[in-house]
Amino acid sequence: MLKKAQSRPDLLLLLSLVLLIVMYPVLDHGDARRLILGAVMFLPIFLATVRLSDVKGWVRPTVALMAIVFLVGAASNFYPSATLIGVKWGLLTAFFGFAVAGLFPYLKNARSVTNSHLFTAISIYLLLGMLWFALYSAIDIFYPGSFVHVNATVADRRSELLYFSLVTLSTVGYGDVVPLHGEVRMLAALEGVTGVLYVAITVAVLVSAYKQQNNSHPQ
Repeated sequence: MLKKAQSRPDLLLLLSLVLLIVMYPVLDHGDARRLILGAVMFLPIFLATVRLSDVKGWVRPTVALMAIVFLVGAASNFYPSATLIGVKWGLLTAFFGFAVAGLFPYLKNARSVTNSHLFTAISIYLLLGMLWFALYSAIDIFYPGSFVHVNATVADRRSELLYFSLVTLSTVGYGDVVPLHGEVRMLAALEGVTGVLYVAITVAVLVSAYKQQNNSHPQ
């Protein structure tokens, strides 16, 4: 029962990220749906803040950054200027990067493998996808035309960039969304490298923790 209680914040964070990814294209239509989307997007931000509150020294900066993201995000809904929206995505990039940096040591310092570690490992991977998605969105706001879509009828640019981020992170790369400028191409390549390295490093860390767990409990 104690282990289940301890793993619950990590599970909730993971579920909120999956919910956001699944619902993003569904809610990215019209003003009313986008307001709901804003609430759905704030949920993993809030849960990541709660999760990071367990890490010593990360509470105040995380809460402060979350508050700034919320205020700027709310302001961009009422005053949808390109600059304000771009700043919002830039702040989201910083927050997701902050969350990844705060959560990864939990895996690196693991001496055993529990459900909490597995949930956190998957959550970090999805947070990386959200980090790059927010970065691409900021770039697309400040530098329109940085990405080209093979299907010219695509209207939901943000949904397409989330899709592009996830397939790039997983190195699938279907090629239906293409970065045009050299700088953005290098960022996409860096995301692919990040995805590969994260999986390799995380597997090595968890295998090492699992071996230590077995060694500490000999048969």
